[in-house]
Amino acid sequence: MTISLDGFVNDSRGSVASLYSDFGSFKETEPFMESIEKTGAVVMGRNAFAMAEDPDWYAHNYEYQVPIFVVTHQIPDKHPRETDKLSFTFVLDGVESAITKAKLAAGDKDVTVIGGASIIRQCLKAGVADELHMDVMPILLCGGLRLFEDIGISPVLLERFDAADLPAGRTHLKFRVLK
Repeated sequence: MTISLDGFVNDSRGSVASLYSDFGSFKETEPFMESIEKTGAVVMGRNAFAMAEDPDWYAHNYEYQVPIFVVTHQIPDKHPRETDKLSFTFVLDGVESAITKAKLAAGDKDVTVIGGASIIRQCLKAGVADELHMDVMPILLCGGLRLFEDIGISPVLLERFDAADLPAGRTHLKFRVLK
């Protein structure tokens, strides 16, 4: 997840453009390539899934060619095209169920939660997040959707175990969620 320095995942118009202006070069960075290599399954929310105007786009374009579990309240009318590596499962019974199913599919690889903000919050609240990998862009959006809004009443303790400066002023941070 990429956030602004003031903690927003999109601007007041709902756009993520200013947070991913460097996406072409970011896709070539070691943290991004490592994430793709280590990921065995992806969990994402309905809004993140809907960012692709045509759901068939994922089949040959999405970086993560693994089983994808979409947390949603309603299965789409049209099932997206799949490949021999990429499949879609629409999970109607919550993020914990999606994580359980994704772990089975991932085998000994990681389950990566792509987001959006709501799914990440749900993972933190449910205690199913082991690590938090995030990028901070050097911009103050001064409004929009905050990533860490309403994540519970108890503090979530984190331990930073890696940090890297990336092109375009992007800072990559990795935290272990202490339980």
